[in-house]
Amino acid sequence: MLESQVYQCPYCGESVEALLDLSAGDQQYIEDCQVCCCPIVFDLHTDGTDWTLDVRGEND
Repeated sequence: MLESQVYQCPYCGESVEALLDLSAGDQQYIEDCQVCCCPIVFDLHTDGTDWTLDVRGEND
C-alpha cells in the first residue's frame, strides 16, 4: 500500500512529497532531498494501516 506524505527538509526547509510503502513494515532509510540534495533519514513506523513518519538530518 502506497501513501504520499509532504514533509519539510531539515536542511533547506522546503516542502517535499515522499511516496511511502506501508506494506514493508517499519523502515529506516536515507534519501537525498529533491531540492538541495542533502541526505535525509526517514523513520517510518507502521502496522500496515496507521503510520508515522519522522525525518531528520543525517547528523542529528
